[in-house]
Amino acid sequence: MNEITMKMQADQLIRMALQEDITSEDVSTNAVMPTATKGTVDLIAKEDGVVAGLDIYARVFTILDEKTEIDFHCKDGDEVKKGDLMATVTGDIRVLLSGERVALNYLQRMSGIATYTRQVAKLLEGSNVTLLDTRKTTPNCRVFEKYAVRVGGGCNHRYNLSDGVLLKDNHIGAAGSVTKAVQMAKAYAPFVRKIEIEVETLDQVKEAVEAGADIIMLDNMTPEVMKQAVELIDGRAQTECSGNITKENIQKIREIGVDFVSSGALTHSAPILDISMKNLHAV
Repeated sequence: MNEITMKMQADQLIRMALQEDITSEDVSTNAVMPTATKGTVDLIAKEDGVVAGLDIYARVFTILDEKTEIDFHCKDGDEVKKGDLMATVTGDIRVLLSGERVALNYLQRMSGIATYTRQVAKLLEGSNVTLLDTRKTTPNCRVFEKYAVRVGGGCNHRYNLSDGVLLKDNHIGAAGSVTKAVQMAKAYAPFVRKIEIEVETLDQVKEAVEAGADIIMLDNMTPEVMKQAVELIDGRAQTECSGNITKENIQKIREIGVDFVSSGALTHSAPILDISMKNLHAV
């Protein structure tokens, strides 16, 4: 992860995670390790997958003790196999024990997202479709999860509500119509912002094109209707397909002609990648 992003965004969140896990002290560790003792522990992959979050994993330990040393045998984006030695961590055993769960939580979650994203992205290889994530992320973990999507080969949609204009069904309902929603957004949003609008019918597609939307999201349409929508738009706006897109059905989208496909499943449905810390001993 970018060093500036780490300091400005990740560090605070990592500290909060550690504070959640250690409210006053690590009673178990302090019971068996009352004084500082140097030790080492191995980071081992327990299943095949794509690695993401090694910097975050390391930062957990260096926040607890900046003298902690991590010798990595892989990097973010690498594919690991079950049983692979991913890293060796050396430092105060109390730090290794107290930081273990938080560090693994980040690494397992981020690697799981990267692994799932890589699987989905491979299904789109050879097409002109760009794979996007969504805002369906774990609260306070968006910076980590969206990074993991990029590591896995996907791209990020808007980061948050301040990042771009996306008019969904309830925005349209509040404005009164597709046309009014687009017009109001164009009048309000800074000129550098593109206007994206979600539509569910071909009539709404026509209205969005005529209103001058920059991006038209085709939401929960059948592949047949989506194909008609792309032909109707005819390059006058970029197109995005969305709505219950998973690796089981994404191949149906390949030849429709949309520019982007967004999938909340990349973050909210990805299983963790099982990784463990083993062989802890004093040195």
